[in-house]
Amino acid sequence: MQVATATGRNHVITAGRADGPVLLFAHGFGCDQDMWQRVLPAFTDDYRVVLFDHVGAGNSDLSAYDRAKYATLDGYAADLLQICEELDLRDVVLVGHSVSAMMAVVAAVAEPTRFSQLVLVAPSPRYIDDPTNGYVGGFSREDIDGLLESLETNYFAWAAAMAPMVMGNPDAPELGDELAGRFCQTDPDIAHDFARVTFLSDTRDLLAQVSTPSLILQCSEDLLAPTEVGDYVHRQLAGSTLIQLAATGHCPQVSAPEETVAAIRDYLAAAV
Repeated sequence: MQVATATGRNHVITAGRADGPVLLFAHGFGCDQDMWQRVLPAFTDDYRVVLFDHVGAGNSDLSAYDRAKYATLDGYAADLLQICEELDLRDVVLVGHSVSAMMAVVAAVAEPTRFSQLVLVAPSPRYIDDPTNGYVGGFSREDIDGLLESLETNYFAWAAAMAPMVMGNPDAPELGDELAGRFCQTDPDIAHDFARVTFLSDTRDLLAQVSTPSLILQCSEDLLAPTEVGDYVHRQLAGSTLIQLAATGHCPQVSAPEETVAAIRDYLAAAV
């Protein structure tokens, strides 16, 4: 039976100071809330930390998966906002990785008073280049179509090949293996749907509507979100701060947790 509440459906976990300011972490495609485990210890002394799994990921309620609801980022953002409502979370610092950075944008536009800051880790509002206005997303439509076809043909082979490239740390192959393992824990049919939502979405028009102060963490040598994307998001988000990390790849919370923590803590401290 489907779990009616978001806290149950999305396997919400809270940690840290019950009376502290709220840090809500949202994970990216093919992963779950455990992707944040390397950075959490740096925040639990001072913050109320909230973690969750997107429906279809981790320990979420798989029976709650609705293909129509989750055909766009709006469905995932609605879950995020429902979690905030059920837990009565206010002045939330929302930390979103990859596609969840764009879910954070959708949520912040829908309920701007709910959030105090956004932290967008390796965000991309559109992965496909748009030659009509010079936008560089990093991929052609043919590239994305090929990626999705490969994923749908043999998801587990795709995961094994793609994860090391996404992680982007060839000197630490165990990190790529870890990401591949997370990919392979996801139901392939749901992964197919989520990949289409991730790689075919275009949220560029929403960026100018965001009034929440935002930190953009741009990684080096990021296959999925090249530096041009980070620069674009920074230009479009009024009052945003862009930090270029030395960390390579698309998952700095895994490959460079200390640098990621330092960037987030410094930004939040400066906002006080």
